[in-house]
Amino acid sequence: MSNALAIASVTAVLKDLLNNRLIDHNVSATIGNVTVSALSPDRIDTTSLNQTSQLNLFLYQVTPNIGWRNAGLPARNAQGERIANPPLGLNLHYLLTAYGALEFHAEILLGYGMQLFHETPVLTRDAIRTALAPPSPVSGGAGLPAEMQALFTSELAEQFEQIKIIPETLNSEEISRMWTAFQAHYRPTAAYQASVVLIESKQMTKSVLPVQARKIYAVPFMQPFIDEIKSQAKPGDPILSGQPITPGSNLVIAGRNLKADHVFLKFGAVEKAPLEATSDQLILPVPNELPAGVQGLQVIHLRDLGSPPSLHRTVESNLAAFVLRPAIDPPSIAFTPGGGPAISGSISLTADPPIGDLQRASLLLNELVSVPAPPLTSPPAEVLAQAYSFVAPSRVTLSPPSGPPTSHATISIPITGVKAGTYLVRLQVDGAESVLQTDAGGQFVGPKVTIA
Repeated sequence: MSNALAIASVTAVLKDLLNNRLIDHNVSATIGNVTVSALSPDRIDTTSLNQTSQLNLFLYQVTPNIGWRNAGLPARNAQGERIANPPLGLNLHYLLTAYGALEFHAEILLGYGMQLFHETPVLTRDAIRTALAPPSPVSGGAGLPAEMQALFTSELAEQFEQIKIIPETLNSEEISRMWTAFQAHYRPTAAYQASVVLIESKQMTKSVLPVQARKIYAVPFMQPFIDEIKSQAKPGDPILSGQPITPGSNLVIAGRNLKADHVFLKFGAVEKAPLEATSDQLILPVPNELPAGVQGLQVIHLRDLGSPPSLHRTVESNLAAFVLRPAIDPPSIAFTPGGGPAISGSISLTADPPIGDLQRASLLLNELVSVPAPPLTSPPAEVLAQAYSFVAPSRVTLSPPSGPPTSHATISIPITGVKAGTYLVRLQVDGAESVLQTDAGGQFVGPKVTIA
């Protein structure tokens, strides 16, 4: 690959070829002295004092080469270490302009220049080495200028791809815009592209060890898909849609292509294997490690790959969500009276799963009002049942916390301004509410607490 001097080297080689062509055809015998330059058009002396014909090669644009744009990528690994030096592929766009001291001189020079580029579609490696090689110093000679001597180290002749010279077509609008930008008078011009120049860095890279044995595994697989997550209160009970999912119950995952030789279910950082597995259903107990609230679930399939064989993740299902509702231990509910004119104090209870320090917990109280059993001799009097909601205080006393968050099975929540009576108790953790108990008639009967 070339280095950063390659752009200037291409211009120097093209200029040298043009100069040699004019010398070989003895153009000076026809039109007098001729100069070959590589300057911007605004620096060309076109005054009447300058009576020298001139052929000028100007690099007016550089564009990325589409074919080499992504070669060698990525250049860095996941740790940010350089693993490759991808080449910078460039296309060079030139204007070949002829300046004539007298009439027809510009046309003659442009003709010779265009014939050269037509007959030299590729810059050969020998031509590049000849043009850039510093001449042997002669007695009293100083050789090439320092900037030209540096071009010999561009390694342009050693780059992987040879440079092609391609004619380009510019319409009148493009020509007008360019010469206006040059702030110079227009002269006969032809456009060419030199492609591709490859510039590569020589920074140190880290290479990995070679692969000793290549193995390709072609194994069929079916993408698992979760349609629904149901709940089973305990083994043998019916599986119902919409039944609340609580600790101690079974999760029933219904879907397609769920069974595999090795399958497990992923709940965030928790991974569990199912107890029962069929193509359309997986069953496992609710993991004890899950906190109350909304949970995500995926089915993961593994296969034995490698030598020696080891389990590798192959396919995974869509992400499905379910709500794990907390459960309250009814005997643990206790009311502790406090002071003050209104009834206040605290209610403590034991929850499953334990409540984390960073989880939001709320206590919901609904007054339990007795309704007369039929038959009724008269319409029952309207009774307004009371309802209260209390947020549990923060379990984190320092900000930031002094250690990792913990979980608490027993929690105490202060209450105030509550009317005396018997109340149904619910616990809400991160939006998930505990389930109330019902009797044979479908009436809520617990868990409950008496406040007096």
